[in-house]
This record gives sequence, structure tokens and C-alpha cells, in this order.
Amino acid sequence: MTATTAVDPIGLEVRWDRLAAATDEAASTMLRTAASTIIRESNDYTVVLMDQSGRTIAESRAGIPAFAALMSSLTHLVLQRFPAGEWQDGDSVITNDPWIATGHLPDIAMITPLFHRDSLVGFVGTAAHSPDIGGIATLEATDLLAEGVLIPPLRLFRAGRIEQGVKDLLLANVRLADQVWGDLEAQASAHAVCRRRAQEFLADFDEGDFEDFATAVHALTDTAMRKAIAALPDGVYRSSVDADGAGDHPTHLECAVVIRGDEVEIDYSGSSRQVPFATNSTLNYTRAYSMYPLKILLDPATRTNWGSYRSMQVSAPEGTIVNPKFPAPVLARHLTGHLLSCAVYQALASALPDRVIADSGGAPALRVRFSGHDDSGRPFGLMLFANAGMGASASADGLSTTAFPTNSGVGAIEALEVSSPLRFVRKELRPGSGGQGRRRGGLGQDIEVHNPTDRPVEMVLLGDRERHPALGMAGGQPGAVAQAVLAAGERVPLKSISQLAPGDSVVISFAGGGGFGNPEDREPGLRAADEIAGYTRPVRANGTDGATARVSAEEARL
Repeated sequence: MTATTAVDPIGLEVRWDRLAAATDEAASTMLRTAASTIIRESNDYTVVLMDQSGRTIAESRAGIPAFAALMSSLTHLVLQRFPAGEWQDGDSVITNDPWIATGHLPDIAMITPLFHRDSLVGFVGTAAHSPDIGGIATLEATDLLAEGVLIPPLRLFRAGRIEQGVKDLLLANVRLADQVWGDLEAQASAHAVCRRRAQEFLADFDEGDFEDFATAVHALTDTAMRKAIAALPDGVYRSSVDADGAGDHPTHLECAVVIRGDEVEIDYSGSSRQVPFATNSTLNYTRAYSMYPLKILLDPATRTNWGSYRSMQVSAPEGTIVNPKFPAPVLARHLTGHLLSCAVYQALASALPDRVIADSGGAPALRVRFSGHDDSGRPFGLMLFANAGMGASASADGLSTTAFPTNSGVGAIEALEVSSPLRFVRKELRPGSGGQGRRRGGLGQDIEVHNPTDRPVEMVLLGDRERHPALGMAGGQPGAVAQAVLAAGERVPLKSISQLAPGDSVVISFAGGGGFGNPEDREPGLRAADEIAGYTRPVRANGTDGATARVSAEEARL
């Protein structure tokens, strides 16, 4: 890139968009070739393109945005283990170390070098949730090593050839080896596509590397974020958030957002100590789920890369639930990490009352893992990703059944049924679950899952908001709590491992989002539309009212 094009905003945007398209194409490759529904249907992955220092310059626009915020620090640490001069074309390094990667063992990160004109000019990075990583997929594990296979940074490919010993060791310790390896091959395929498109970019623009381009886009995103922060009054903004936690250890978060000029620090001093349960959130995961919600609140229009986060600092005392010491269990770290968006937004409510949203029912997300054998004895494993209601804002009702602060989706029910013997009886909006307010919280959903086999199916629930609903804001009411209920009416704790008996069913009810503003101030037309659509019917004790809200508020106005 020449000095002239470096300051040309149109030329810069064209180039940036082309590299973003390269990461999107790579992501599509991963989705089309993945073996598990976790990637194919639920979008639990990220793809990034980085410069030769490991700083992200372009990120895929689907997948998990907060994961992309971790890839630069991860690559920096990998480069300490494998210095730049040791890389060869066709290498790939993998790791799932929660303290340097994306926070728990099921997420496997992969880093691949990018060469151009025989020089190392950058890296491609992905992270994706593996369908199995061994260990115990439940909160019962009391340390990390019980949760599965810990992979330090290791070469999986060397100069394009598989490191067979690494592959054999990994697959010998997982239950769904074909799916695990299939997803790793899908990641490698995505890397190949991204590398090829990036090399074409450099050739087409006659560039030797990405350094001038990276400098320009990092300066742009850094400047945009600093400008947004500087528009806020200096000060310390505080909040506290409480959640169910695990066992006799409820989760308490203390959050201080400190604004000083064009920089911001988020400090979690005073939060709960780390616990012998899997709800601990490593500091890098804590950083990601603090910085990303702040980024989209203050600077939602600018595309994200490494420069977006230079003005942010996140700190937490070591030994707390948001910065645990190794080898704390962290399998369900999202049950703490997803709450951080609520803490940040509650803290900034006084400074940005017209821009923050109330708590979301999916913060944290409720995950359900089913596993067992079909009637022919073949093993299966299925992770149900489904979404709760988002919190309302000052200007709009919360979105129903929409993921936040993550970006995962449930995918097609048909695909889930094809990959397992389970039958999904119904999947419908949960009337009455959104918190009332001048703007209503988004609705959760009810999903009924039936076991038609003659064998029991193991059901692992990893959720929260069973006792602590998503809170409203500015006088808005909380949303409905989450729960799981068997056909006979027995409740299943949201942090448990149990059996779904042959012929039995379970209804999983996802929480609603908090409302915003005084419910008395809601416009009569919107109230009538809610009633016609069935959105405001009271939630029964079992989480459903026997009817589905099938008519949208927009349709009701016609």
C-alpha cells in the first residue's frame, strides 16, 4: 500500500471489505465442511486474518464476535512458543488452553502462517467448539483436568503433513472422534481458503505484506473507539449483578467502569471468589465479554479489529470467579462471562440511558447436551444451542429468541433430528416471558424434546437465571426465569446431569428479557398488539400456557 492509498478512505474501505470477504468465504467453507451441528448449525466459531505480529485486521462477520477479540493475544503467546523464524508454509498450531484461548476446553483454536513471496506476512486464525473433548461434560468436575483433554500449543500440521502422534493422542481421548477430526479438517480447509484469498489480495495490489494496510485500519478503529469514549463524562460508573451460581456458591459481580479521557478501564474487584465448579471465567474470556459489549454500545458502526480494543483495559483480582487460578474448572465459563454485558450496561445506564439495553434472558446462555445410543447401538451427541429474549432499550422492544451477548444460533431443527434419534415436538415463543415496560423485553421460547428410543438419554443442563431473572431498566420489569420440566411435571435443575427415560419428554423454557421504562407508559396500541399476539399471557408454573404466540405485533396492527 502506498502512502497515497493509505489515506484514501474509499480505497481503504474497498481493500478492507475484500479481506473481510476472504474471512467470510473461509467461514462459509468451515460451515459447509464441518462434521458437527455445533459449527454447521449453531455458528460457534470465529475466523480472523492477522498481520505478521498476530494483530487482527479482518474478521468474519458471522460466528462469535467476542472470540475474535481473543485471537490476537492468543497468537502473541503462540509466537512466544513458536517464534516467527520457525514457521513453515503449511504449518498449523492448535490449542484449547482456557487461559490463553477462548476460555474452556471444548473450543479448539488453530493458527496457520500466511506466506507471500517466500516471506511470513501474516496468520489465519480460527476457533471452534468441538463436539467432544473427553472428560465430564457437567458442573460436577472440580478441576480443569476432569473436564477433558488439555492441549497446549502443539503443531497439528507441519509443512502440510499431519503430526500423526498429536492426532492419535487427541482422538484417543474423545468419544466422537469422527466428528472431532471432521471439524478440525473443516478449520484447516477454512485456513486454506483464507490464505489463498489473502495472497491474491497482495498480488492484485502489488503489496509485499500487510503492514501499511494494518497500520491504517488499526489507526482507524482505534481513533473511532477513542472518540466514542471521549464523548462520555469522565468518572467511575458502578453496578453489581447477582446470579444463581452453582451449589452453595451464588455468583456476585462488582463492576466499575472508569472513563478517563479517551480510555476506559473495567474493573471487577469485589466479585465472588473462584469456585470448585465450572462457572469460573478465565481473564481472557472476561476481557472478551467485557470489551465486545462496550464496543457495540459505543462504536457499533466501525468494523472491528485489533485496534478497536487498544483503548480498553479489563482487570480482576486473581483468584476471583472472573480471573481464576489454574486449574480451576471452567467448562461453563459462559454462565459468568455472559453476565458481564449486563454489569457493563447497568453501570453505564446513568451516562447512556438512551443507548443501553436491559438484561437479556440469554445472558448467560442456556445450553443442553444430549448423548447416548440410538436403537441400533450407535452413539450420538448433540448440543442444543437455543436463544432467550433480549433486553429492551429506550427506543425498542427486546428481540425475541435472539442470542446476546454471544452470536450463536439453534440452527434447523431438522438438522438436529437427522444427527440424533431425538424428536423435537415443538419450538415456540414463550408467551408472557418478556418483562413489561414502556418497551417490552424479548420473549424466550419453549422447546419440547422427546426421547423415542428404548434407551435412556443422558441430559446435561448448563444454565442460570433459574432464580435470578433478567432485570429491567429505568422501571422496567424483569423477564421470566428459565426452567426445564419433565412430562410428569418434575423440574430438572438447570445445572445438572440426569436421564431422559425412554418415551419421556422435557420442556426447556428459555428466559425472557428485561423491560425498559415504566409499563404504565406503554402506548395503548402496542399493549393491544401484545394482547392480540398473545405475547403478554401469564406464564404458567410449568413454563407454558398451552398456546403459541403466532401473530407478530406488526401483523396485529393491520
